[in-house]
Amino acid sequence: MDGWRERLGAGLKGLAMAGKNNPWGGGSNGGGDEPGEDGSSAGDGGSSSGGEAGGPRNPWLPGGGEPGKRRSASIEDIFKSRGPEGPRRSGGGGGGGGSGFRLPERPNGKSWVPVIIGGVALVWVGVTSFHFVQPGEEAVVTWFGGKYSGTLDSGMKFTAPWPIQMVEKDNVTAVRAEQVPGTTGENLILTADQNLVDLSYQIRWNISDLTLYKYQLSDPRNALLEIGEAAMRAAVARQDLDAVLTGAGRAEIEQEVRTALQARLDAYRAGISVQGIEINKVDPPARVEDAFKDVSSAQQDADAAINRARKFAEQQLARAQGDASEFNDIYEEYKLAPEVTRRRLYYETMEQILAKTDKTIVESGNVTPYLPLPELKRRAQAQPQQGQ
Repeated sequence: MDGWRERLGAGLKGLAMAGKNNPWGGGSNGGGDEPGEDGSSAGDGGSSSGGEAGGPRNPWLPGGGEPGKRRSASIEDIFKSRGPEGPRRSGGGGGGGGSGFRLPERPNGKSWVPVIIGGVALVWVGVTSFHFVQPGEEAVVTWFGGKYSGTLDSGMKFTAPWPIQMVEKDNVTAVRAEQVPGTTGENLILTADQNLVDLSYQIRWNISDLTLYKYQLSDPRNALLEIGEAAMRAAVARQDLDAVLTGAGRAEIEQEVRTALQARLDAYRAGISVQGIEINKVDPPARVEDAFKDVSSAQQDADAAINRARKFAEQQLARAQGDASEFNDIYEEYKLAPEVTRRRLYYETMEQILAKTDKTIVESGNVTPYLPLPELKRRAQAQPQQGQ
């Protein structure tokens, strides 16, 4: 194709050069330097013909046998001027084809092309054969991108050049997080008491075996999400709504989901290690959120009333226990000295009773006029208050 392209370019250039000559002859130097087929100068014939005719010669007249007649160059003549190795060089500077580009030769006369090809091949082998695996990374090596060859750990490693052996690196220590159900949308899950909750959670995981992760499952990340969703729904379905909403219930659900998810991934040989499950949000569905708030408020009021009743019961119980303990102590003292204890109890009891009643003192043996002592006492207390 390059040879045909060069020939076509030379032919077009020759036609352009031929078109620059004046086909009518005459003029000062109308093609006088162009050589003819017989080697004579066409300019000489043109000038003699022009002199004989007294004007420019007609290019459309047949040119058979007339001396000095010029003819235009044909495409066959142009291609005849080219050899099998390129355009032929003419002695003068007016050659139509020009010279082709050639690389300089080595001192021993050989071409530089093999040396250049060898250098490029060495650079290619060096660039694609040495691989630096970062700390925390591993690399899977395959033959022609298909058959598994081996696994490379961190450090400088050497393989066959690309595409004979292909290397694919991945970080096996970085903890990745998957949010379910994503940034938008609801994830409605049914609880054991037939309530729906909108629950979102996060799965944290990393790669435990890069070979299994790459070749055991077609889509390990999607398998992780699907198994995690099934485990979460099964765990929530065994809990009541109150347990799901409280912190203790959430912790139990997270641990149960992590255990079930890891067991299923190990059974599938997915090469994934589950680092943790975190429940981010547990809300009622948006359509029943108002009713759920009313029920929650009523439940909180009921819990508050129950707490107040329990507090009162505990106070009464503590008081009764204190009284019983005091009675037991008195009884122990009574058993040691019954008469003294009985008299002391009598005095204390009478003191408590008589302190709250009106008293009238009457001496025995003689008739003593009645003295309303309580009434006088009350009047004496009322007078200072009236004076103020």
